[in-house]
Amino acid sequence: MRLTATALLCLVCCTSATHADEVQVAVAANFTAPAKQIAADFEKDTGHQAMLSFGATGKFYAQIRNGAPFEVLLAADDETPARLEKEGAAVAGTRFTYATGRLVLWSAKPGYVDDQGEVLKKGEFKHLAIANPRLASYGMAAMEALTTLKLLDAVQPRFVQAENIAQAYQFIATGNAELGFVALSQVFKDGKFVEGSAWVLPAKLHQPIRQDAVILDKGRGKPAAAAWLKYLRGDRAKAVITSFGYEL
Repeated sequence: MRLTATALLCLVCCTSATHADEVQVAVAANFTAPAKQIAADFEKDTGHQAMLSFGATGKFYAQIRNGAPFEVLLAADDETPARLEKEGAAVAGTRFTYATGRLVLWSAKPGYVDDQGEVLKKGEFKHLAIANPRLASYGMAAMEALTTLKLLDAVQPRFVQAENIAQAYQFIATGNAELGFVALSQVFKDGKFVEGSAWVLPAKLHQPIRQDAVILDKGRGKPAAAAWLKYLRGDRAKAVITSFGYEL
């Protein structure tokens, strides 16, 4: 009887291992923290593993078009997935908005950034970090906001340009810039700011930062890729996404 139970247990484990798979996911840098948490939950709940790579959406686009092995893209915008779909590099019908991001003016120093962003008008800073607007949607949103506020000409000479939003955060966190524009998700968790001081920019100052996910051509027909996108739509993933300040 023990032998039969052991044999059955081995059969179950082997079957689970057979069906478990990996999915290669390119993730916009602003979504790093929630993606890591969701990936851990995804593995526990499905057995599949999400292998995550983080970077600027613009760079991912170039890599994907040049044959990078990514199977799913979680972009920082809605234009890049749509473009890939139009070009035949993504699976039609799989694209959807998994989050809408919020832009924040942030400083690692407590009390440095006021809750109305007046610090920008005062100009008592030497360096302002911003992600490359040609590669990162949060950088583009920052440029739009500064233009709307009629402050772009005044502050542009003080820009410290980062490759992506993660690098912009590092410039500020290490003191290489007194303040700068980052994603709310980088400095916010469970309803509160983790550190420093910040101003959440009103959404009306820039175009909505809609972040779309899509299965890429290399993920076509792969169960783990489909399972990852399905999981992103589920309640457990949504709870993680909103806890980092994103809107659904």
